Amino acid sequence: MEPDPSLNPLSPRRSPVTPLTVFLCLIMVFFCGVLVFVYAATKRAHPMMLDQQGRPLNHSSEHQR
Repeated sequence: MEPDPSLNPLSPRRSPVTPLTVFLCLIMVFFCGVLVFVYAATKRAHPMMLDQQGRPLNHSSEHQR
């Protein structure tokens, strides 16, 4: 009598890919893309500090990167 191969802990099992798994993976890829886009946009931005009247502040340490 042969043992059932599905009970063997060393045999590889293939679980079906459910639509929910695919959907959640697509959401994860989308949010990672949003994070990369926001990171790239913030690296290109050059924010300016404004005073209470809306005029730019002049600091000597403005371009110390």
